[in-house]
Amino acid sequence: MKKYAKTHEWIDTETGKVGVSNYAQEQLGDIVYVELPAVGKEVKKGERIVSLESVKAAGDVYAPVSGKIVAVNDKVNATPELINQDPEGEGWLVQIEPSNPAEFDELLTEDEYKATL
Repeated sequence: MKKYAKTHEWIDTETGKVGVSNYAQEQLGDIVYVELPAVGKEVKKGERIVSLESVKAAGDVYAPVSGKIVAVNDKVNATPELINQDPEGEGWLVQIEPSNPAEFDELLTEDEYKATL
């Protein structure tokens, strides 16, 4: 199940995969560069974990929950447009092993998130 942050990130509550919402990638436009964190990095909820650059803007991606980065999607380094093509699928950015699963309760359901747009 996916949960969303008001800052336009999503997290799959089962796998810990994190990415940006379709709305976020539409706002950024064509993404041309991705800066991913190191695997093993401990992150706090709300901390900047990824930087995205597009032809018209730069944007930061924030950790929706606290935990450890256990994987990064190297495909988006080589092919940043994957984030535009499939932001909530193949265009995932990092995988987090949550240290405080209760933080999931602070995130929005898809319907709640869409109501904020």
